[in-house]
Amino acid sequence: MLKQVIRQRETEKRKKLALAAAFFVLVIAFTVFFLSQVPPVQRRYIYPYPHQELVELYARANGVDSALVASVIMTESRFRKDALSHRGAVGLMQIMPETGAWIAQQLEDTDYTPEKLWEPETNIRYGVWYLAELLREFAGNDFLALAAYNAGRGQVREWMEEGRWPLTFHSLNSIPYPETRDYVKNVLRDRTKYEALYPPK
Repeated sequence: MLKQVIRQRETEKRKKLALAAAFFVLVIAFTVFFLSQVPPVQRRYIYPYPHQELVELYARANGVDSALVASVIMTESRFRKDALSHRGAVGLMQIMPETGAWIAQQLEDTDYTPEKLWEPETNIRYGVWYLAELLREFAGNDFLALAAYNAGRGQVREWMEEGRWPLTFHSLNSIPYPETRDYVKNVLRDRTKYEALYPPK
C-alpha cells in the first residue's frame, strides 16, 4: 500500500514537471513570435542604445565590433550607468575598481580614480579597451573573450587546460559555469539584434 502511494505521488510529480516544462516552452515560443512581429522602431525600445556615439568611437579606436560592445553593455547593466553588482562591479560595463586601476596603468591614465568608473565615457573607454585586450589574448575568439570578461581570464585559461580547448573553441555546452554559459549566449544573441537595429553611424 505504501509503495503504491509513493508511486502515485511520483507519477503526479512527473506530470506536474511535464506540464511546467510544456508551459515554459510555450512562453519561449510566444516570446520569440512576439518579438518577430514587433516593428524595428519598437524593437529599439526593447534593445536601447544610449551612448551609441561613445561606444562606436572607442570600438573603432580599439578595433572591436560596436554591436558586440553594445550587447556586452546590455547584458552587463542594461545601459544603466549607476549599476552596481553585489561583487562591486561598477557602471555600464561592470568594471571592478581593481580592474579599472590596472586598465588605467595600461592606458597611462594618471587621472584615474575609482569614482571615474561611474562616468559613462570612462567606463566605456576602459571596458572597450579591456574587451579588445581579451580578444587579442584569445586570438579574436569571441566565445573565449566573452567568457573571460565574465569569469576572468585566469579561470578561462584553467578551463582551456583542463578541457584541452583550442583557440578555435566554440562550444557553449562545454563551459562549466552556467552563469558564464548563459552570459556568452545572451551577448552573442543580442549582438545580432544590435547589428540589425543600429547600423554604425
